[in-house]
Amino acid sequence: MNSWESLKQECAVCRACGLCEGRTNLVFGVGNEQADLMFIGEGPGEQEDLQGVPFVGPAGKLLDAMLEMINLDRSIVYIANIVKCRPPHNRDPQPQEMQSCRPWLERQIELVDPKLIVCLGRIAATALIREDFRITKEHGQWFAYGQRRILATFHPSALLRDPSRRPEAFMDLREIRKEYRALPGTNSL
Repeated sequence: MNSWESLKQECAVCRACGLCEGRTNLVFGVGNEQADLMFIGEGPGEQEDLQGVPFVGPAGKLLDAMLEMINLDRSIVYIANIVKCRPPHNRDPQPQEMQSCRPWLERQIELVDPKLIVCLGRIAATALIREDFRITKEHGQWFAYGQRRILATFHPSALLRDPSRRPEAFMDLREIRKEYRALPGTNSL
């Protein structure tokens, strides 16, 4: 059994927090398991819980369109969430729930070994960049994450609720594309 299969099986039986009680499916991650670019959201919604795949509802369709804008798709990147089970009524994950899932995410990051990480939304940014991260003021800026670079942009569901933020998100996408193009072997974008 490879490391990915083992990790998925271990995660599927996790009972470290109460989120496992209400899930239909574990929402582990999807995409290229050796991607240079990894996107991380906060947690699965209803459609994600039903299908067991991150970002498949309306926010997922917008994420796909955002990736297309910079000549990427799900086959090139890896997409995961901070928590692997749906919070009830799509509420924000609680700190204890995020802490319980953190080892799974850290192992995913270790296995993917991306050079760039993009946090989708405030929750992911406060979990991975800094607790007091302000998405409206600090989106689109690169930070160090160990040997990697990390940036936060608006969550696609936030852009669906507030389309006035889309121009800012587009600028963030351009920044992501620029950094991705600068990676060895990826200058074809």
